[in-house]
Amino acid sequence: MKQQIDKLKLSVERLKTTISHNDFPFATTDKLKPYYGILGQDRAVTALQFGVAMQQSGYHMYVMGRPGSGRNSYVKAFLDKEAKRQATPDDFLYVNNYKLTREPFVLALPAGTANVFRDDFEQLLDNLLATFPAAFEHPSYQQQKAKIEQEFNQQYDRAIDTVEKAALKHSIALFRDTNTISFTPMKAGKTMDEAEFASLPDAERDAFHQHISHLEMLLNEALVGLPQWKRESSDKMRKLNRQTINRAIAPLFRPLHDKYKGMAKIQDFLQATKEQLHKTVIEILVAESEEAREDAEKREALVNEFAPNLVVARDKTAGAPVTHEPHPSYRNLFGRVEYSSDLGTLVTNFRHICPGSLHQANGGYLIIDADKLLNEHHVWDALKRALKEEEIRLESLVSELGLVNTISLNPQPIPLKVKIVLIGDRETYHLLQAYDADFHKLFRVTVDFDDEIILNEETKDGFARLMQTYVEKNNFEPLTSAAVARLMEHSLRLAENKLKLSASFRDMFDLVSEANCLRRMARDELIEVDHIERALHGQEWRTNRLANDIMDDMLDNTILIDTQGEYVGKINGLTVLDLGNSCIGTPSRISATVFPGTSGIVDIEREAELGQAIHSKGVMILSGYLGQKYAQDFPLNLTANIALEQSYGKVDGDSASLAELCCLISAITQIPLSQSLALTGSINQYGEVQAVGGINEKIEGFFNLCEKRGLTGRQGVIIPSANVKNLMLNQPVVEAVLADKFTIYAITKVDQALELLTHRPIGELDENQQYPANSINGIAITKLKKLSKLANNHHHHD
Repeated sequence: MKQQIDKLKLSVERLKTTISHNDFPFATTDKLKPYYGILGQDRAVTALQFGVAMQQSGYHMYVMGRPGSGRNSYVKAFLDKEAKRQATPDDFLYVNNYKLTREPFVLALPAGTANVFRDDFEQLLDNLLATFPAAFEHPSYQQQKAKIEQEFNQQYDRAIDTVEKAALKHSIALFRDTNTISFTPMKAGKTMDEAEFASLPDAERDAFHQHISHLEMLLNEALVGLPQWKRESSDKMRKLNRQTINRAIAPLFRPLHDKYKGMAKIQDFLQATKEQLHKTVIEILVAESEEAREDAEKREALVNEFAPNLVVARDKTAGAPVTHEPHPSYRNLFGRVEYSSDLGTLVTNFRHICPGSLHQANGGYLIIDADKLLNEHHVWDALKRALKEEEIRLESLVSELGLVNTISLNPQPIPLKVKIVLIGDRETYHLLQAYDADFHKLFRVTVDFDDEIILNEETKDGFARLMQTYVEKNNFEPLTSAAVARLMEHSLRLAENKLKLSASFRDMFDLVSEANCLRRMARDELIEVDHIERALHGQEWRTNRLANDIMDDMLDNTILIDTQGEYVGKINGLTVLDLGNSCIGTPSRISATVFPGTSGIVDIEREAELGQAIHSKGVMILSGYLGQKYAQDFPLNLTANIALEQSYGKVDGDSASLAELCCLISAITQIPLSQSLALTGSINQYGEVQAVGGINEKIEGFFNLCEKRGLTGRQGVIIPSANVKNLMLNQPVVEAVLADKFTIYAITKVDQALELLTHRPIGELDENQQYPANSINGIAITKLKKLSKLANNHHHHD
């Protein structure tokens, strides 16, 4: 049996990958060529190139991988480089739609011209202010105006004259006031007052009344043409004003018409503006009322009605834009319409349209964090709609939700041609794939950054150069080759893999920064392996208060864990606590009790609702194992309780199922288990042992406890063979194994674990399909049969 056990022991070489300073052809990194780009991510880079090259719609990109792998900065740098070579997209302006002001028009101009056009146009408005009201004060205008007024007055006077002549024949005087005409009787060339008129004989008074009503009729007939004369006079004035305005503005518009020849939309807009000016100039610029406006006020009124609103203006040499939207709210992406309050109603106009990052990125690339985008209300759907319809519509969410009384705008949509680059994690990607039918149609390019990078000569060289690039960028001192080797070992450990480096370079960079700080404090010339070790130690020390507390509790027996002796139904399982920035491995005692009954195996964690589904699944697998292994020809009747003792947090995963099974079999057979060993691993129903996570932390957690209590040479850990590739153990463990003070066993079957824990043979079936009586299997079957019988009898007595 000893030979079999020795076969399961791991040799020191298998406990970690050792990287030596001799693996590198340099003593320090200062001569290394800088590394640009991203290490070991060929698949992602190829996908990115494809995504940029595909011009069709629907080829937006989803970039996934771990934060800290450099994916954000690499994607941005890659797109910047590609975009510079691409054509610069159009500029956009919003202009007033004079006929329907609620629906402003879009003008697209070649890159670099929108600013110029806006400035030209504002210059035009300044020129208008200088031209009016001056044009109306010109002598020739005043002369023509006087002539029109005179013509009207003459027509009026002629009409009145004929009536006056008729009045005089009857001794009646005609009086003209500003607005009224009145008749008064005369006597001997003088007008009478009321008293005189009253004293006349009745006949004379009646005659006068008749004459006056006759004269009033005459007057009405004479003035029948008055509205017509007024209309003609106004028409002439309007014509005169129109000619005057036309004559005054033609020279102002001519240069614009010439400068923007061949741009049909601008020509149309200029033409429409001229028309509109005829209405506006008189109102705004030539107001003759008492409240003549200040110049600043006039200019503001002109700007509000006429000046184009710049949506996006580009430098024509810039190439395609690359925009990163850190906060993808609806307003930040699609822009917004601002309102001002006018007597309680919110009013706005085309000048209040503010662009969003979609406008900025139009014609290029927009990088968005997927999680942030999905957390914003309405935004994901609005973005998909914009990408499908290929246009940016500015809808006011305020008026859509109907929250306030608003006068809203419905600006003409802007054509959209953009590549969206979502950056997110794998979970989000799979959720979108599963639950959003549009996602795959729109985001057909998956840029997948690996979490790990194969360790080979090329990546070793790249890794060293990347560290040097970081050091140079931050003006640190160079690293020695031994320091690079130590960093690389730590990277393998982060990846939990002997053959793969972690792609999370940010962790490496942080470590280099911390090591450089220690170097500076020690006034050393180079970043050496010692600085790296101290930085690692510092990181661990800052985050491991909890680990120390747990360790203290174990050492003073607040938490009961035995590291020697043997007990029935108790075993040391290995667990790991994930604290976000670090993992702590700690041993946990698992206990099992067994008695007759038919409840089967009860998972105390689950009954107390501390266990997660996967842990419960692990416990169900135990029943399956016992059934298929032992209870082939009798029913499996037993009640067993299994608990992870002193665990009050959630228990997840089934990495304790191997330990639970061994513990259960010990409780059934009453064979004691060695407490010097701790184990981890999950099992299937056939008792095959499967890999688990956090293996290095788990082993080190048990080792630290044993070491603090004093190593006996008997202690060790049992792990699944499948986990050997994940071993990157720390130096103290490696040295203890080398000195034969601690052992790591790698197993593939439950039987091997049981033999290690009980020091007795498991027992093979003989030719009569029986197990040897004193083997573990033999005892197990005997006890299970007995339990089954007791449970049955108990059942019958009930």
